[in-house]
Amino acid sequence: MPSTCTNPAQNQVIYSVFVRNHTEEGTFAALEADLARIRSLGVDWVWLMPIHPIGERNRKGSLGCPYAIRDYRAVNPEYGDRASLGHLVDAIHAAGMRCMIDVVYNHTSPDSVLLEQHPEFFWRTPEGTVGNRVGDWTDIVDLDYGVEGLWDYQIETLCQWAKVVDGFRCDVASFVPVEFWQRARAEVERVHPGFVWLAETVHRSFARASRARGMYCARDGELFSAFDAEYDYDVQETFADYLAGRASLGHLLDLLDYQESAYPASTCKMRFLENHDLPRIASVLDGHSLENLTALVFMLRGATLLYAGEERCLTHQPSLFDRDTIDWSAGEDLSGLLARLAKIKHEQLGGLDVQALSCEGDIAVVSRGRVGGEHPSVVGVLSLAGEAGEVGVDLPDGTYAELVGGGEVVVSGGRVRTEGAPLVLKA
Repeated sequence: MPSTCTNPAQNQVIYSVFVRNHTEEGTFAALEADLARIRSLGVDWVWLMPIHPIGERNRKGSLGCPYAIRDYRAVNPEYGDRASLGHLVDAIHAAGMRCMIDVVYNHTSPDSVLLEQHPEFFWRTPEGTVGNRVGDWTDIVDLDYGVEGLWDYQIETLCQWAKVVDGFRCDVASFVPVEFWQRARAEVERVHPGFVWLAETVHRSFARASRARGMYCARDGELFSAFDAEYDYDVQETFADYLAGRASLGHLLDLLDYQESAYPASTCKMRFLENHDLPRIASVLDGHSLENLTALVFMLRGATLLYAGEERCLTHQPSLFDRDTIDWSAGEDLSGLLARLAKIKHEQLGGLDVQALSCEGDIAVVSRGRVGGEHPSVVGVLSLAGEAGEVGVDLPDGTYAELVGGGEVVVSGGRVRTEGAPLVLKA
């Protein structure tokens, strides 16, 4: 794996797009018109949720879930064809961004091309029928990575797509053998040097329950042997508990700090407030400050994910199963804040490999510095309840430039006062 400073996912901003719901047309071509705006948010990567044809058997909703894939090697005709996908990727590149697509390798739809051609590639129930290990995933059937021929087919498919895009986001990567991902990465690298891999891990409680049932479920640390970045679902449940008042901010920050001890220094966690599997963050704030929470996920070491529509503070969680176009006219526009935070991430946080976290009440302090530095180089003071207050910081007394809103902030007696807006101090 690359060193911390050269990990290609570190300090990157990823923007997740569900093509069906992003525009009225729901096509690759229509998405191109929004790329300049997306780039203006400071985005480095456009992640396209699954682009493949969707199964019809056991569909959920009228159009089906994009994660119930019928053909790994084809493009969903509702979005366009291979040529229009290629044109979109070229446009993403021209806008100064890179493109990753979803890889859904734990399962297929029950009417998939792969099941028709290679039924031996699929997991079987005790009764000998195809099925899935997670009961409410009724629109999919599981693959069996104990079959060597499956590895060859899947990696051949990945190499085909690696000639088109720059990275893969791998769905429930924890359920697919780490050894498969290691081999896949090596073979894809020969096709597309510098390719980037993002793993969707699973919540700790889900992982624990899955292992108790005898399912394979890789640990987060194991997956880092094959992936540049992975979800921070290992702290997601505690984050949800914090928002709901069931856990303290200190508890959450302690787990985030533990990540710095548990994983190799070269690794990268992807930070987020929402994604397509979670409620919109604006719908669950319950007295917390969206601006400060947003600043937190930019300030933490790692990559940052934005889910399309998050910049409008939307509360409606789009459906995965039906047409549910994003209402871009609704909500408050946070685009300016996102762009400023992305600029800070890109220009100030690169190479700041030391991270220290502390809090007083609901005011979090994220200190980022260099190895061997006496004091941090950048300090975020984030009042997650949006309230005024004071907090201690590891900075000499003096006046510091404030990078989010502009202006200056005074450190006196080792303490800083916030009026409730996010502060990022440049030492």
